Order: sequence, then structure tokens, then C-alpha cells
Amino acid sequence: MNLVIFLKNLFREDGFVLIDANSREFIIGKPKKNNPIKIRLFDKSLHYKLLLLPDLYFGEAYTEGTLVIENGTLSEFLEIAFKNIGRKETNIYARIINKIRGTYRYLTNYNLVNISKKNVSHHYDISEKLYDLFLDQKRIYSCAYFKNENDSLETAQINKMEHIIKKLNLKPNQKVLDIGCGWGALAIEIAKKTKCEVLGITLSKNQLEHCQKRIKEMNLENQVRFKLKDYRELNEKFDRIVSVGMFEHVGRKFYKSYFKTVNKLLNDEGVALIHTIGSVVSPRDPHPWITKYIFPGGYTPSLSEIAGPIEKSNLVLSDMEVLRMHYSHTLRHWKERFLSKKEKVLNSFDEKFFRMWEFYLASCEMAFKWGDQVVFQLQLSKKLNSVPTRRDYIYQ
Repeated sequence: MNLVIFLKNLFREDGFVLIDANSREFIIGKPKKNNPIKIRLFDKSLHYKLLLLPDLYFGEAYTEGTLVIENGTLSEFLEIAFKNIGRKETNIYARIINKIRGTYRYLTNYNLVNISKKNVSHHYDISEKLYDLFLDQKRIYSCAYFKNENDSLETAQINKMEHIIKKLNLKPNQKVLDIGCGWGALAIEIAKKTKCEVLGITLSKNQLEHCQKRIKEMNLENQVRFKLKDYRELNEKFDRIVSVGMFEHVGRKFYKSYFKTVNKLLNDEGVALIHTIGSVVSPRDPHPWITKYIFPGGYTPSLSEIAGPIEKSNLVLSDMEVLRMHYSHTLRHWKERFLSKKEKVLNSFDEKFFRMWEFYLASCEMAFKWGDQVVFQLQLSKKLNSVPTRRDYIYQ
């Protein structure tokens, strides 16, 4: 069977037992002798689907229950799989099909204002209760910063906000814009720590309502504002701009427009900090399962795709940091919390939804651990001397 040949060539370390839809067993790689992980298929179409486009069909089959993992967990299998795949494409068939799908998506995917709102709503307006099950108490839904990999999720998220605030080099009474403010934690933290005036914008109605409720409870309404607005609709000037986990939703066609808009919104002495997932390999097409089921319109850029638009915008790249492994640790915390709350998830959703989100969190964790995914923190300014010439101020 071609699928077996493909898998045997792919899995050189560790391994598993494949039981196909005809109940035939195949040894793939070098599985452990006692109770090896088994992948059992219940749909004969998977014999060719997993060969042609495993990036899409493995996640679909796990979600639908037509692929079952025995003697182990999804995370344990994905650890083995991603360790073997690394930063490579899985095979020539997947590469060709992904290229065709990616090209079509590039030609037809326009993240205009209305489409962006729809894409954001698809993910962030599912249910308030869902995010409370696995995020930290401040409901921060982006990569944390682990000074020690044993840090709690709460500690690591506070570390992240402090790290970003220091990079912004804020002064009291400055005007700050938070593009894609999420549930408002960073905007509120900036206001509390620096006495700045902050505007947070989001395209999620649920997030906006949550943010407005929080600032009312904290008596920060005179210092922090939140609006349901696209960054392209703004016409104000700001001393600082921060954006965490939003650039992934901009779309490749709009990178030039995005950085030109940041330039337009910044004062002459202004500084921006863009925190985004990125890839350490050359540009490749988006992951088909993630974009179909989790983040429609999403894309994680290679550094080469960002550099040109920044240069054309006349912004200065004054500092760049690559956060490696931090998101893997973050996703591990989210996944463990999500799995531990299975009964509560099933009170609002079905088993299929639970498996879909388990696959999302576990596969992303392994992509950051073994694959090409990292986080870029880009500090941008209009002038060469808008921030100190040494990095000491970030770590004081």
C-alpha cells in the first residue's frame, strides 16, 4: 500500500502500528515493543487521503472519529510525527496540492474590512465560556514569555506584558493604540503601569463588550477606550502602537498597506511593537486544516515577506527578537487546561468539537516545538534615535 511506503519513509525515529480500514497491521518506524501507539483507520478513503494531503485529512479524520489513537494520546503521537517531519514538507503530493490550494487562496482571499470582521467572529465570538476554560485569568490569547519553562501560565503572561511595555519605552500621558486588543489585558496593564491614554480596537463584539465591562469595573473609563473598529478606519495620531497576535490575520496582500497605516498613525517620534507568529523557513502556503477550521484568513509570514513591506513603508526596524519555544510552552498549558475541563466543554459543545480543539491546540504546540513556527517581536520607529541605542532599558 502506497500509504505504508510513504509512512515508513517518513518515520525514521520512534514509530507506531498502523491498522488500516481492512484490519491489516503495519509496523511504521521503530515503535516501542510494549504497548506501542496504534493508529486505527475506519474509513477506506483515508488510505489515499492521508497520502495525498495529510495536513488536512489527518485532523479531519481525528475530529470525525474515523481515525482513532490507541495505547497513547493525540499529543504523544503528534510528538513522534512532528519530530520526524521537522521543518520539511510531508511529501511531493501534499506539496503540489498545498501549492494549488495556496495559490487559489492567495488569488481569492481579500481580508477587506467586512471579511476581516467575519473571520474574527468565526473564532473569537464562539463562546465566552470556552476561553475561560483554558486561558489565564486575564484571558490573554497570545504567546506568553517564559523566563523559566516551569513558570505558571499566569506568571508567563505577566512577563510578556512587562516585556512589551518596556520595549515600547512609554512615558506618562502618551497616546497608545492597541491594534487587535483581544479581551483588553494589555491595554489595561499599559494604562495602570504608565499613566498613558490607551485606545484598544477589536473586530469581535464579544471582546468589545468584555473590555468595556472591565474598564467600568476598574474605573479606567477616562484613561482607556475600546472600539469595534478596523485599523484602516482610524485617522488619529499616536505616540505608541502595539499589536499582539493580530498581524497573522492581516493577509499577505495587505502587508504593505498595514505598515503604511502604522506609519501614518504614528507621531514623528513614535514607536510601534508588532508581536506576530512567524515562520523560520522560506514562504509556504498556509496550513489547510488550521485555515479551514480555526483561523480563516490567517497566515504566518516568513521574515522575508515582512521585510520588504516594512522598508517600503519608510519605517525603521529598530529592534527584532525571535521568541523560540515560548509558544510551545503556552500551548501546552492551554491544551492541558482544555483537556482537564472536558466535561464542562461537553456541556456546551459536542465530542466532535472537543476533538477538533484538542487537535488544534496539540498540533500547534508541536509545530512550535519541532516545526518552523516562532514568534517575531518587531520594534518599529520613524527615526533612528526614537528609542535608546542600547537594549539595557528593556531589562532594567
